[in-house]
Amino acid sequence: MILTFLNKHRHIGLLILRIGIGCMFLFHGLPKLFGGPEKWEMLGGAMAAFGITFIPAFWGFMAAVSESLGGICLILGFFFRPACILLTITMVVAAAAHLSRGEGLGGASHAIEAGIVFLSLILIGSGKYSLDEKLNPYRGDDT
Repeated sequence: MILTFLNKHRHIGLLILRIGIGCMFLFHGLPKLFGGPEKWEMLGGAMAAFGITFIPAFWGFMAAVSESLGGICLILGFFFRPACILLTITMVVAAAAHLSRGEGLGGASHAIEAGIVFLSLILIGSGKYSLDEKLNPYRGDDT
């Protein structure tokens, strides 16, 4: 009952969330992507938290691509759910790496929080103001 008049703006709220989180992940991902093999190898070392120690540069490159392209996909609302799935996985790995280094919840909190956001967005979808919605030939009634 309180502030229910805001319900009509839920898609604008989702757009603001997509653009804000997408810009931040683009901001964090591009330096990793353009950091080159040395940076990718360092990032890929996070997989050691799962006992995976081979080809760390590949894993680091994939994380950098996930954050960079995922940020763009979030902003545009394009391939939204696949991007959120990849970003969720990236955040699980990041959180595990922080925890395995003994940084505790304080060190892993950003990755955990972002992972929760992406997991939620997988279920919510990209919203009315997205390329996925505009390009969907089967658009139905949106609640």
